[in-house]
Amino acid sequence: MSVELKQRAADAVELAKAGGAQDVWATASQSRDVEFQYRDGALEKVKDTTARNLSIRVYAHGRYSSHQTTDLDPERLQGFIAEAVAITRALEPDEYRQITPESLFRDRPEIDLDLVDDTVQALDRDRRMHWCTALDEAARAHRRVISATAGVYDGTSMSASASSNGFLGEQRSTYCWLGSEVTLKDQGEKRAEDWFYAGGAHVGDLPEPSAIGKIALERALSRLGSEKGPTSKTRMVVDSRAAASLIGRLLRPANARSVQQGRSFWAGLVGEGAFSDSLTIFDDPLIVRGLASRHYDSEGISARALPIVENGVVRNLYVDTYYGRKAEMSPTTGTPSNRVVAAGDRSLAELIADVGTGVYVTSWLGGNADGTTGDFSLGLRGHMIEGGKIGRPVGEMNVTGNLRSLFSRLERVGNDPYPYSSTLAPSLVFAGVDFSGA
Repeated sequence: MSVELKQRAADAVELAKAGGAQDVWATASQSRDVEFQYRDGALEKVKDTTARNLSIRVYAHGRYSSHQTTDLDPERLQGFIAEAVAITRALEPDEYRQITPESLFRDRPEIDLDLVDDTVQALDRDRRMHWCTALDEAARAHRRVISATAGVYDGTSMSASASSNGFLGEQRSTYCWLGSEVTLKDQGEKRAEDWFYAGGAHVGDLPEPSAIGKIALERALSRLGSEKGPTSKTRMVVDSRAAASLIGRLLRPANARSVQQGRSFWAGLVGEGAFSDSLTIFDDPLIVRGLASRHYDSEGISARALPIVENGVVRNLYVDTYYGRKAEMSPTTGTPSNRVVAAGDRSLAELIADVGTGVYVTSWLGGNADGTTGDFSLGLRGHMIEGGKIGRPVGEMNVTGNLRSLFSRLERVGNDPYPYSSTLAPSLVFAGVDFSGA
């Protein structure tokens, strides 16, 4: 199949050039996604979707446009591409839109990223149902359970890209995720709920389904009796599962597009010590079996590890070729891969013991963060830290502040990166955080 996709992409390039395009980038892809959802002891939903797609980026006479279709029939594809080129030639010129330079294709890594598991491709209904029932039985193993939903999600994807200036490449991957969500009866009309999902490229890297369901139940049980926490200014410990989301909010405007458009608090920070020296983040697309690993990005830029922050100093931003030209910045990559936060040497229990008193955040409940200023307000769910131990559960609280200021007050980093995310972040400890509650 990958040979066919390569040929489709190469053919699309030739058709567009024959139609008058100066440069072309084409990607042909195919994917299959399967979902089994099991609720309260019965199968509730089955979804099996296969999709094929061809996308082209056309550069003609200083003009640019992108197009995609799900119809890969050669005869109809010829008409689709001819129309795409004609549309492009009618647009306004954009001097910054140019195909990725050949120099950025060079030194493409050849490391085997091990992203394909034949076990995933061979999964059948019986195996998926066995996992669903195991998840369900473990998640419902308590008298307070009102409802539990189990899910099995797996799939395969492959793509091939070709360009008019010599790029040709293919990428393949599989994935499998298992998880449970649990709702418990609490006091009066109140409910306690939580979840746990685990996933990766290989089935063998995942916990047993019964263990996943058990963790989901334990997390929900820990929420029983939750109350609104106090308004205070204190230390905050962010669990590794929640830390990935916080890092994502920090890095969201760390790109050339946001900087060029005046919508990023990262503007002018490259080379500056903007954050705590406890913070080191790098983007690594070459992690074996990584959730976002790749040999090249969507523009064909060869994969390489990219330091974003080193001991608090900003080293790079995410820079694609288009906004790199507009902002006069050298391209790095426009799309994140695996984001890795350098871990420390202390466990979560040790971090909490050191903190003594504060708030332990286990998940976020909505909120917003302004990429231009860095100001944020986030709802949270978690526990009070009392006497150096995890105490009573709290919710209906907000944490407010500024992301740049918050990460300048990062005190400690744990040794427990959360493995089921493309952002591999450990638990984080911050000083002087404002909480609003009771």
